[in-house]
Amino acid sequence: MSETTWLTQESYDRLNAELEHLKTEGRAEVVARIEAARQEGDLKENGGYHAARDEQSKLEARIAHLSELLRDAEVGEPPADDGVAEPGMVIHAEVSDRPMTFLIGSREAARDLDSDLDVFSESSPIGAAVIGAKEGDTVTYEAPNGKTMTVKITEVKPYRA
Repeated sequence: MSETTWLTQESYDRLNAELEHLKTEGRAEVVARIEAARQEGDLKENGGYHAARDEQSKLEARIAHLSELLRDAEVGEPPADDGVAEPGMVIHAEVSDRPMTFLIGSREAARDLDSDLDVFSESSPIGAAVIGAKEGDTVTYEAPNGKTMTVKITEVKPYRA
């Protein structure tokens, strides 16, 4: 089951360019390394061959991930400044009485951020808990360690680069 991911046009274009590079030059480079390592002889004892095969496996996994992400992506501008938590919004909150600021969005899109802002997907525990909440709302969620966390939302604003 795949989920829709919100991306800016810039993020979509960057990820699409990465995908095209991996499918063309990236694959060709790895195949060339595998072939060069094969020429060295005995494959059972050939560390270069096994490293190149591992690299090929990682490359193919990245291609599959990007293909799915881009296929299901929703591309557009940040949402309206209406104070409702949704993808593309920066959330200022007190999480279990500690101040925290984060963006609801794709971790892939986080590469485009020119800041140290934490990014949580809308399917993460905290992301799912705050989606649809407004400034002043308090929500709870279960953290991966099993603790119940309280989130008091103090401000919700669209992300601006």
